[in-house]
Amino acid sequence: MGNPLVPELSVSDWLQSRRFYCDLIGFSVLYERPEEGFCYLDLDGAQLMIDQIGIGRDFGLDGAPLEKPFGRGLNLQIRVPDVCAILDRLAAIGLEPNLPLEEKWYRRGDREVGNRQFVVADPDGYLLRLFEDLGERPHAF
Repeated sequence: MGNPLVPELSVSDWLQSRRFYCDLIGFSVLYERPEEGFCYLDLDGAQLMIDQIGIGRDFGLDGAPLEKPFGRGLNLQIRVPDVCAILDRLAAIGLEPNLPLEEKWYRRGDREVGNRQFVVADPDGYLLRLFEDLGERPHAF
């Protein structure tokens, strides 16, 4: 493992989330504890954990209701090898992206870095910004 930042997402149905992340997005299971509703997932070094709410320990805030959509105000940017393949798998089950496919260039100093990207919500409403790297170019001032 060794990744210095690994988000752990509280989920309402860990098997449904496991299928979403593995079958549709392309993650693989590094290890899991089904009795705890827990999976540790990896996609080319991008790692995350999913954990069933109500089994074992939960990380809620006292007085703050846990209700969908989860993760409001947060999107997880994840580099993937082929955004179009994922879009095809999502379309096959009728799941539309929240933000359609786009090519977006972001300034970083005197350069721009490009993403081919889209945003989709997982079954609990966590937003995933899935992208392919388009490389760099000089920034046009």
